Amino acid sequence: MHLELIDSLTLPGDPAKPNEDSFAFAANAACVFDGATGLGERLMPGGSDAQWIAQFGARRFRAYAEDGEGGLRDWLRSAAADTEKSFKALRRRPPAENYEIAYASAVMVTPLDGELHVLWFGDCAALLRRPDGSLAFLGDTLDKRESERARVERLVKPGGRGPAATGVRDEFLPALRASRNAVNTGEEWLFAPDVRCADHAKDARVAITPGSAVLLASDGFLALTSDYGRYTPEALFEAAQTGGLGVLGEELRAIEAADPDGINYPRFKRSDDATALLLISRG
Repeated sequence: MHLELIDSLTLPGDPAKPNEDSFAFAANAACVFDGATGLGERLMPGGSDAQWIAQFGARRFRAYAEDGEGGLRDWLRSAAADTEKSFKALRRRPPAENYEIAYASAVMVTPLDGELHVLWFGDCAALLRRPDGSLAFLGDTLDKRESERARVERLVKPGGRGPAATGVRDEFLPALRASRNAVNTGEEWLFAPDVRCADHAKDARVAITPGSAVLLASDGFLALTSDYGRYTPEALFEAAQTGGLGVLGEELRAIEAADPDGINYPRFKRSDDATALLLISRG
């Protein structure tokens, strides 16, 4: 069984800033990486550290998948090892605290022996729709976005400016840095320039048949479900298949443009980078 790319979308949250999402596709695998927005000075070359790790991680994962040796976690581990090596070679200085390290959420899939093998970090996710209409949601996006929304509401002062208003995010940097410092120190891990992260990616295997469709997405795209409540996961998949990802991207940005300061939908960014891949399995 192999995968065929039907549609793809990747939108920067702000056209004037780097798109810190990335994706890659091969006949036997696909992935979406979502770089975690930097909270300090840049350590790596390029537009941003988050863009660097998202693009580098996706590129190296695809290279190992195309080589075909090993399986999904092997490809992830090799990509993480390359990322660690490159980070140490290219960084301007060693990070003083964890929050300075480049991190990314990610989701990656491969079909194997009648199953779809899925690994993920953070709030990227995979949705599988079989020919009989049954849907599987693989990932932690819904829970994590609810937790994030609650955190935003706790930090924002009642009656103050909306959390997505220009400049407001800087007020929350100490809290955001404290949270980022805990990444990859306990149970919750992200993709990182650290080969050990590969052993902590969450794992699922679900039955897949020829003709099944797969949607991989970053949380910025899945906000249509998790943050804005515009679609159920089932309705989002239906809209992606019938209307296309581009139409959904336009709808996403229209919702955010109507609530630019995050009053109705509490969030730290007016718009997040949004990426999605629509795939179909072939026998």
